[in-house]
Amino acid sequence: MVATGTTADAIGRAADALRANIRDVPDFPSPGVIFKDITPVLASPSAFATVVDAIAAVAAAHGATLIAGIEARGFLLAAPAAYQIGAGVVPIRKQGKLPGATIAQSYDLEYGSATLEVHADAFGTGERVLIVDDVLATGGTATAAAALVERAGATPLGLVVLLELTFLPGRARVAPLSVDAVLAVD
Repeated sequence: MVATGTTADAIGRAADALRANIRDVPDFPSPGVIFKDITPVLASPSAFATVVDAIAAVAAAHGATLIAGIEARGFLLAAPAAYQIGAGVVPIRKQGKLPGATIAQSYDLEYGSATLEVHADAFGTGERVLIVDDVLATGGTATAAAALVERAGATPLGLVVLLELTFLPGRARVAPLSVDAVLAVD
């Protein structure tokens, strides 16, 4: 989805808030990596509100009935955005963290594999789901989340992230799912 009008304005304000509040942490989690820490954004009431407003604007433009947050920072972003537009929120968790019947989706990482789960009854047929996470890197987690939404009978509308690491193939890997990134990082 290409942001237009009010959505583009909200994303622009959120990008400014991210630029002003993201902290670079060198050599984390390993030497040579510069980690983009969003905790200062979360700690700033105005920056956090601006980011949530942008996610809510994207969700509303998509006509989302549910917002799915990917563990764990996606939860922090999805819940207030869902509340703001009157949508439900669904947690997409790491394997073994949800009680009851679940649907699982495994995916490959650069250093191994992982599995995401969602409650088997989390999505109803015909639900329109926007997926939210903090970062789009290689796209494995987002692709697995979209597969879970589809397998549960709902329609994944797109992915919204705070940061897209454009030097990695995430956007291409999640295609044809649309991606709204608040800020691109080269």
